[in-house]
Amino acid sequence: MLLFFTLGLLVHVVFFASIFDIYLTSPLVHGMTPQFTPLPPPAKRLVLFVADGLRADTLYELDANGNSRAPFVRNIIMHEGSWGISHTRVPTESRPGHVALIAGFYEDVSAVAKGWKENPVEFDSLFNESKYTWSWGSPDILPMFAKGASGDHVYTYSYNAKREDFGTHDATKLDTWVFDNVKDFFHAARKNQSLFSKVNEEKIVFFLHLLGIDTNGHAHRPSSREYKDNIKKVDDGVKEIVSVFKQFYGNDGKTAFIFTSDHGMTDWGSHGAGHPSETLTPLVTWGAGIKYPEIVSAQQFDDNFLKEWRLENWKRRDVNQDPAFQVTYKLTFSIVYKPRSAPHLQADIAPLMASLIGVPFPLNSVGRLPVDYLNGTDHFKAESVFTNAVQILEQFKVKMAQKKEVTLPFLFTPFKFLSDSEQLNILRKARSYIKQGKFDEVVSLCEELIDLALKGLSYYHTYDRFFLGINVVIGFVGWTSYVSLLIIKSHSNLTRDVTKEVKKPSCLLLCSFGAIGILVAVFLLIQACPWTYYVYCLLPVPIWYAVLRQFQVIQDVVASLLTFPLSRFVGFLLVFTLGIEVLVLSFFYRCMLTAGLIAFAGWPFLTQLWTQAKITSLSWTFFSLLLAMFPLMPVVGREPDISLVMGAGLLVLLLSLFVVTSLIKRKNSLVKEELLVHLLQMLSTVLSMYVVHSTHSSLFKKQGLPLMNQIVSWATLASSLVVPLLSSTILFQRLFSILLSLMSTYLLLSTGYEALFPLVLSCLMFSWIHMEQELLHQSGVSCKQKLTSTQFSYNTDIAQFRQLCLDDIRRAFFLVFFLLTAFFGTGNIASINSFDLASVYCFLTVFSPFMMGALMMWKILIPFVLVMCAFEAVQLTTQLSSKSLFLIVLVISDIMALHFFFLVKDYGSWLDIGTSISHYVIVMSMTIFLVFLNGLAQLLTTKKLKLHGKPKSHLT
Repeated sequence: MLLFFTLGLLVHVVFFASIFDIYLTSPLVHGMTPQFTPLPPPAKRLVLFVADGLRADTLYELDANGNSRAPFVRNIIMHEGSWGISHTRVPTESRPGHVALIAGFYEDVSAVAKGWKENPVEFDSLFNESKYTWSWGSPDILPMFAKGASGDHVYTYSYNAKREDFGTHDATKLDTWVFDNVKDFFHAARKNQSLFSKVNEEKIVFFLHLLGIDTNGHAHRPSSREYKDNIKKVDDGVKEIVSVFKQFYGNDGKTAFIFTSDHGMTDWGSHGAGHPSETLTPLVTWGAGIKYPEIVSAQQFDDNFLKEWRLENWKRRDVNQDPAFQVTYKLTFSIVYKPRSAPHLQADIAPLMASLIGVPFPLNSVGRLPVDYLNGTDHFKAESVFTNAVQILEQFKVKMAQKKEVTLPFLFTPFKFLSDSEQLNILRKARSYIKQGKFDEVVSLCEELIDLALKGLSYYHTYDRFFLGINVVIGFVGWTSYVSLLIIKSHSNLTRDVTKEVKKPSCLLLCSFGAIGILVAVFLLIQACPWTYYVYCLLPVPIWYAVLRQFQVIQDVVASLLTFPLSRFVGFLLVFTLGIEVLVLSFFYRCMLTAGLIAFAGWPFLTQLWTQAKITSLSWTFFSLLLAMFPLMPVVGREPDISLVMGAGLLVLLLSLFVVTSLIKRKNSLVKEELLVHLLQMLSTVLSMYVVHSTHSSLFKKQGLPLMNQIVSWATLASSLVVPLLSSTILFQRLFSILLSLMSTYLLLSTGYEALFPLVLSCLMFSWIHMEQELLHQSGVSCKQKLTSTQFSYNTDIAQFRQLCLDDIRRAFFLVFFLLTAFFGTGNIASINSFDLASVYCFLTVFSPFMMGALMMWKILIPFVLVMCAFEAVQLTTQLSSKSLFLIVLVISDIMALHFFFLVKDYGSWLDIGTSISHYVIVMSMTIFLVFLNGLAQLLTTKKLKLHGKPKSHLT
C-alpha cells in the first residue's frame, strides 16, 4: 500500500508540474540586438512616479464638495500634459505591474514562487538601458531592477521592510520618506561634484516608488479617509519634486514626467485578480516630448467616467485599451468582454519612456509605442514606431531560430503569416515610406508588423503545447484506468468468479512497451528536448503496460457488465456523470454547493432512514440546510464584523460546557485528565476571542499589533495540533477535541461570518457519521462496537474489512463534495483577491507574502482537516479499509482534474485564462494534499499523548 501511494503521489506530482511546462513557461528569449530611435530625443531625463495601489477613479473623481483630491495632477491634465487610463493585466500585483511598466513585458508566472521579489529569469529594463538610474522606495520592488542591470549604474535607496506595517501609524510616512530623500539627494548633488556631473548627463531616469496608498488601502480600504488623504499627500509631494527638478535644472524644459500606478485595488482592499477596480490605473504625462492638453467637444468612450470626473473636454488617451477585450464600463465597474486579439496594455509605457530619452527599447519588451502621447515631429514618431517594430521582430526571429534548431526539419512548421520574405518586404516598404515622408503610412505598416510579430511569438511559445497535452492526457486516462481496475480486482465482488492469481505477463507485451519507450526516448533525444519532456512522454508507457497486464480483469468486468440490466447501468452512469459535473460546476458557481447540500438534506426522506432514525435524519437535514447558506453569502467585499467572530466563540464555549457537563456525570478514572484537556481548550478559545477583539480595537486606534496578542496567537496555532492528542481516543471525544483546538486558531484568522463555518460543518460531519452507521445497520452489517464506545485506536482485524458496494461510491462522492464545500464554502480560492489580509492581523501586520500566504492557506485547510477526520470515523464505523475508499476518491478527483485540463484556456481575457489554470492547479493540489491530510487526520485521531505517568493500553 505504501508503495502504491508513493507511486500515485509521484504520478500526480508529474501531472501537476506538467501545467507549468505546457502553459506557464517563461516567454523571454535572449540574444537580440538593442534598437533605439536614431533621431535626437526630446528629453534628457525622465522622472517616473508610481503610486502603488492607486485606482484611476479615486484619483480623477471629485470629492463631495466638487474639489479634486489631487489638485496639482488635475492642473497638469488641464494645462500641461496628456492623460488617460492604463490597463493592467492579471495578476494585478506590485512586481508584475512594475515589470510591465519598466521592462515592457508581462511577468513570468514562476516569479510567484519567489514572492514576486527575486528574478527567476533575467530580463532587460529601461533602467538597465539608461546611462544612470536613481530609485527610491520599497525594498520589495527596487532590488529586482538593480540585480537585473548590467554594470553599476542603477542606484537604489530603500527604507527598512519593517516600515511596511498595515497596523501601526499612518502609511503616508512611506511616501514622505521617499520625497524627503529625493530632496536631500539633490541638495547633496549641489555639493558633490561627481554626483552633480552624473545627474546632468543625458538618458538618465529617476524612479519614485510610493507605497503608502497601497498600504493604507490594504489596512483601511480605498473608501477610507486614510486612503484618500494619502492621495492628497502624494499630490503635494509630486508638486514639490517637480519644483525641485525645475530649480535644479534651471527650468531647461528637458525633463519628462510620468505619473501612474502598478495596479488598482478592490473596494475590500485587495488586488491580484482582474476586477476593473484592480486593472484600471491612472496615467498622467507632461514635460519634454509630451503632447499638451487637447480640448475636444466629444470623445469615443463607452463609459460615463469622463462626465463623472468632469474631464469630458480634455482628450483622454488610454494606453492601448486591452485589445483582448473591449470593455464597456459602468459607474459600478461592471464589465462586458468583446474578444479581439493581441492583448498589450501597461507594457506600452516602457517604449514610451525609452523613446522620450532616446535609450534602446528594453530587449524583452512587447509594448507598443503609444504615439498619441508624443509631441515630436511626424518623422520622429515614424522612426520611433519603426524601432519598436524592429525590436519586437528581433524577439520573433530569435524565438523562431531556437525552435527550428531543436525540431526535425520535416516536422518543423513555421509561422506562415510572417515569413522571411514578408519581413524583408515590410521593413523595406517602411524605410521607403520614411524617405518619401509618408509618416502616417509608416506608423500603420509598423503596427501591422508588430501585430504579426507578437502573434508569431505566441505561436512559437506554444509550439509544443498540443504534443505535451496529448501525452499528459494519455497518461491521465491510463492512470485512472489502472486505479479503477485495482479497485475492481482487489476491493469488489465483480471478479469473484475469476481467479485472482497474478499471471506472468506476456513477453510480447513487455517487449512491445519496451520498444515504444526506446523509440519515444530516441525521438526526444534527436530534438534535444528538456528532461521534463522525457518524463511526460515516457510516463504513459509503464502506466499503460500496467493496465494491459490486467487484461483478464478487463474481460471479467466487461462480462459482468453485460449481465447487468441496461437500464440500471445507464441510470448509475448518468447519476455518476451528473455528480461529477456538479463538482466541476461548483468551481465556477458556488451556488452549486448550495444546490448539492439542499439535495443532501432530502436524502434521508428517499430512504428508510427517516422512519428508523428520525432524530439523526432531522439533524442531518437541519445542518445540511444551515451549511447551504454559506455559499450564498458574499465571498469578498464585506466589512469586518467582529461580533460574528465573538458569537462563534460563544457557541463553541456553550458546546464545550455541554461536553464538560456530560464528562462530570461519568465515573471514570480518565475523567480528570479529559476535563483538564477540555478546560485548557476552553481557555484557549476565550484567549482567542480576547485577542481578536483586542487586536481589532488596537488597529482601529492605529496602535499596532500588541506583542502579547501576537505571542498568544502563535502559541495557539502551535498547540492546535498537539492538544487534541491529549484527549481520549473515543471517537466523538477525539473529534470534538480536534474541533475545539482548530476553532481557536480559526477564530484568530476570522473577520466575520466565516468563523461560524467550521462549527456548522463539524455538526454536519457528526450527523454524517451517525447516518452512515444507521445505513450499515439497515444493510444487515453488524457493528462490533457502538459509536459511544468506538475508539480510533481500535485495531480492526483485516478479515473484518468488507468488499466495496455501490453505496461506497456515494460515500466517496460525499467526501469529495464536503472537501469542495470546505474549500469554497466561504470564498473562492481560485481568485487571488478573495483573500482579506485582515485575516492574519492577529499574527503579523508587517508585509510578508510567504508568511501571510501560509497563514491564509492554513485557514483554508482547517475545514479540510475537519472533513478528513470525520472521514476517518466513517471508514472506521462502516468497516472499510482506508485504501479502498481512498482509491474511489482518487478516481473521482482524477476525472475532475481531466475535466479541468481540457478546460484550460490560452485565449480570451487574461482573467479567464488565469482562472482556468488555477482550477486545474487546485484540483491537482487537492489530490496531492489528500495523501498528506489523510496521514494528518490519522495522526490527530489515533495518537494518544499522556500528561503524566505511563500510557495505559485501551481495551480492544
